[in-house]
Amino acid sequence: MNNMPSFFPSRTVTFYMARLFLTRTFAILLALVLVLQALDLLSESGDILAYPGNGQAQIWHYVSLRVPQIIARFLPFSVLLGTIITLSTLNQNSEVIALKASGLSAHQVLAPLIVASIGVAAVSFAFNDRVVSRATATLDQWQRVNYGPMPIERGERSNVWVRADDSLIQVQQVRGKGDAVQLAGIAAYQRNGGSLTAIITADSGRREGKGWRIENARRFDVAQGTITPLGSLHVGDGVRPDQFTLANIDADGMSFGALSSAIGDLRAAGRPTKALEGSLWHKLSGPLSSVLMPLLAAVAAFGVARSGKLFIRAVIGMALGFAYFVADNFALAMGNLGAYPPFLAAWAPFLLFLLVGEAVLVRTEE
Repeated sequence: MNNMPSFFPSRTVTFYMARLFLTRTFAILLALVLVLQALDLLSESGDILAYPGNGQAQIWHYVSLRVPQIIARFLPFSVLLGTIITLSTLNQNSEVIALKASGLSAHQVLAPLIVASIGVAAVSFAFNDRVVSRATATLDQWQRVNYGPMPIERGERSNVWVRADDSLIQVQQVRGKGDAVQLAGIAAYQRNGGSLTAIITADSGRREGKGWRIENARRFDVAQGTITPLGSLHVGDGVRPDQFTLANIDADGMSFGALSSAIGDLRAAGRPTKALEGSLWHKLSGPLSSVLMPLLAAVAAFGVARSGKLFIRAVIGMALGFAYFVADNFALAMGNLGAYPPFLAAWAPFLLFLLVGEAVLVRTEE
């Protein structure tokens, strides 16, 4: 106990409470993942197996990509439920009363759980940044080809559409950045007054001057129904490289650093970034929601269990936690629509419920 700060209970009590909290949290998370993944497979396995050649290996590959997404989404819920179960058990066994009788305040009783939740938040951020973002990007690419073979590598852009004057350009694969961008699988739809007149297809393309040099080009004339080989051709004057590389920015499929870099590129190109900035801030505030859960669920810890109101207190704590998730999703949606500033959209629910949790804790402690 001599080595522990005075804000904490004894070393034994601190590790005892943290162990209860962590074991219950991850046990609930495991149960949620198993149930939700099984339900998800019921709806997706048919689409996966519908592609010729897919079998059990592709099913397990889908599971390996989907499980990280489920973990990331339901870890805060698991922390909430784990906190409620831990505090309810301690209250029911009169252990909270014993801790308060020894002179500990409510914040000191909750301190082991809050510190453990900070560790959970740090692990959650690292897991989301290194694992979930890659799994999301890969799964999105796989679903675009209807669970068929993926001809692209992670980090490349696929199926990008760009408008050039009255024409539309579709590119199957985009590699590189800036003037070093390489295009593959090009289809340019030439229109006149809204009517399609010709389709130019090419195998590859690269930056040349203010436009693009495409190779092995072919022109299909819609009116005549003929195909004319064009060989090497210069097209797309005025189409910038960032229109291909920054056309489809998926915040969920990018790490914190990659998304920050993409936002900088968009800002330099004069493109709107407010929605992505909100998602960037939420990559920090989202994992930190685990730190709020012990505070919001603390209402289940205090009060005499024999009064018969322990269940009601647990329900109140659960309601506060779910109210936070509703407010968080609502604020993020408003940020995506441009109604809220990015910082406010990501952090306002966290700060609001931090104050609410403190108010409820002070009110129910007595």
